[in-house]
Amino acid sequence: MNSKIYPLQFDAILKERIWGGEKLKTILNKPITSSITGESWELSTVEGDVSVVANGDYKGKALTELINELPNEILGTAVYKRFGNQFPLLFKYLDAREDLSIQVHPNDELAKKRHNSFGKTEMWYVMQADADARIIVGFKNDSSSEEYVEHLNDNTLIDILDTLKAKPGDVFFLETGTVHAIGAGLVIAEIQQTSDITYRLYDFDRKDAQGNTRELHVDLALEAINYKKVDTYKEYTKEVNKSNTVVDCPYFTTNFIPLENEKEVVNSGLTFVVYMCTEGSFEIAYNGVTYQYIKGDTVLIPAAMNSYNLKGKASILEIYIS
Repeated sequence: MNSKIYPLQFDAILKERIWGGEKLKTILNKPITSSITGESWELSTVEGDVSVVANGDYKGKALTELINELPNEILGTAVYKRFGNQFPLLFKYLDAREDLSIQVHPNDELAKKRHNSFGKTEMWYVMQADADARIIVGFKNDSSSEEYVEHLNDNTLIDILDTLKAKPGDVFFLETGTVHAIGAGLVIAEIQQTSDITYRLYDFDRKDAQGNTRELHVDLALEAINYKKVDTYKEYTKEVNKSNTVVDCPYFTTNFIPLENEKEVVNSGLTFVVYMCTEGSFEIAYNGVTYQYIKGDTVLIPAAMNSYNLKGKASILEIYIS
């Protein structure tokens, strides 16, 4: 056991967005200073936005640097073998005061060819929802590039897209190619592949403070879109003190833990684990030390942490690579 391995937290990377608000502070305790803060990047190795350790012996060290020094200990032997020194996932909280743009993400093949990047399969866990808050996920019925372009040109794209009401605890799994938008009034925990490739299809004709519209990527999106109707809503069990599977895909596994009292965790050393606290508070007891977390906290458990206890009353998302 590496005595310097411990649960890692990171400084939030805060992003102003035209659609952002202040709920990341009022609901999730993030240190925002802007009234249009849309995103808190909790755990990232995206170039230019690399997370920095906020606690313990490695405080001030970039996650990429730490992985280079301790690849197997941080990532896990299986993850390191598959991805090398790349951290394969990106974790965020989002506050949508207004609707996000209607957008789509390319798959791995297209993203690699065009941008030398991973694709962007992602999932949303709804943490807070205003009355009648909704999301856009895919087409109402099977469509085609011709129908899509026709409605885009007529400014009626929304008419052929599927709109679903969202409430706290809802999970939506979005494979690459799914046209989507987070609607106004939602706070979301987002888990995704490490990628910042987004093709914006429609932005409701809005303008920023300088009177500028945001760039659209209509032509790039044509080849990326899945024109079939898709089912994105995920049902899942909520057995207390258990890891209830929510999403299990080639890129990540996400479990939901309704923690009451205590849960012992034993790791294989094959993969890191990430916990996102979506409600309540909990602590991790490891190697004689207790670490405390509240709603809105995200913590990276290095793969070398082979045994520890979770204790408290909380709703937790547990994420790792299968």
